[in-house]
Amino acid sequence: MPPRPVLPNRAARRLFLHRHLLGYPPQGPGKVEDLMQVIRALGFVQVDSVNTVERAHHMILFARRPAYRPAHLRPLLEKHRLLFEHWTHDAAIVPVEFFPHWRIRFDRDRARLHEKWEKWQGSGYRGELDRVLERIARDGPVRSGDLAEDRAPGSTAGWWNWHPSKAALEYLWRSGQLSVCHREGFTKVYDLTERVVPGPLLNEVPGHAASANWLNNGAMDRLGFATSGQLAAFWAHVTPQEANAWCRAEEEAGRLTRIDIEGADGRLRPHFARPGTPVAAEALPDVTGRLRVLSPFDPALRDRARAEFLFGFRYRIEIFVPEAKRQYGYYVFPILEGDRLIGRIDMTARQQDGGLSVRRLWLEPGVTLSKGRQARLDAELARVARFVGVGAVEYRPGWAPA
Repeated sequence: MPPRPVLPNRAARRLFLHRHLLGYPPQGPGKVEDLMQVIRALGFVQVDSVNTVERAHHMILFARRPAYRPAHLRPLLEKHRLLFEHWTHDAAIVPVEFFPHWRIRFDRDRARLHEKWEKWQGSGYRGELDRVLERIARDGPVRSGDLAEDRAPGSTAGWWNWHPSKAALEYLWRSGQLSVCHREGFTKVYDLTERVVPGPLLNEVPGHAASANWLNNGAMDRLGFATSGQLAAFWAHVTPQEANAWCRAEEEAGRLTRIDIEGADGRLRPHFARPGTPVAAEALPDVTGRLRVLSPFDPALRDRARAEFLFGFRYRIEIFVPEAKRQYGYYVFPILEGDRLIGRIDMTARQQDGGLSVRRLWLEPGVTLSKGRQARLDAELARVARFVGVGAVEYRPGWAPA
């Protein structure tokens, strides 16, 4: 057999960053249709509760549209219903036209979570489902706290200390019978799905095979090249076995081919890609040299192993690591400059006195804080400060590496 085509590491990074909308200088109003184009191109935007500077979904959109502000997102979710909130590998906001293809996830979670959560919650949990649905149908949207009357005396509302009706709410949401209609603060408010998702989409039932094909194609288009496991993990709806079978069928039909991707360490690893991908990747323009601070949950970093393979950048969240054992910090932000991940920064927005406090900067081996790089970092941090509505950037003593 002839050798597989090779995509050099620099070209692979270029293709990957362009597919994640980080290849060109960021521009655009970051609202309404422009914002929808960003979210459609990414596929989804992860939602996370940590707010040391700004929540993850807002940081992800800001990195691609510096004119974006958090107030631009809410109408698309709550007024125009162009987005819905549900699950991929984690909670995410998703273009509402994708909703029919979530039926795969609804069906699988309906069976999987029933068994799992009944063991966790006890037999009383199953009886809550009809009661919760009847309550919402009769009285309208609810928060978990509105149904907390059945919590055991003296219990607390910790993450896994859910009362039975909270578990019922989450089950009904995960299985598609309820939808998040809006949030109050960061608290989800649930309503019947038929009151949230536009009617034509409710009536669209693509079927399992059609949705699996759509999901795998969508993942490949957004990743540029992938293993079957990476395709399965992208939306986290199809199984690894289904993704592998799809790749082999598409390869046999000539719609996919195998290529070798060069990693940051020089090693080659086989991936699937569209025919002509190496030529197309080499023809892309160079990645802009702009420096950007990314969310730890940015789509370019979500697959930690892939980011480490392509960029040689190992990143882990240390929120749950005891402070004394952390290598970096509680919640540090990766820094992208051009087509390289050059370091990470620990910073916090202080709303009480209106400042952006920079605690520490770590640069990757071989990267130095030159005058030009310092100027680019200063410019980016000033943009971040304006984005989150605070004033001056304050560099704490000892913030920069020696």
